[in-house]
Amino acid sequence: MAFNALALTLTAALASLGLAYLEDVVQQHVRAGRLVQVLADWSATMTGYHLYYPNRQPSLAIALLVEMLRYRGHLDEDG
Repeated sequence: MAFNALALTLTAALASLGLAYLEDVVQQHVRAGRLVQVLADWSATMTGYHLYYPNRQPSLAIALLVEMLRYRGHLDEDG
């Protein structure tokens, strides 16, 4: 199955309908034993978001997104 929403993907995984590629959003379910991690040796550790935008002057929406991610600690100063 393919979903365009994380919530639907998580719901399907919790219903044992298959494997799902989900990262931080499932840690509470893994700790509670509702989900198990598979292919741990092949899983990349996410260190944060990487953003690319081609303009030297980002739009207001991109600038606000970058600031929000920095405020939450997901981006370092290099973006």
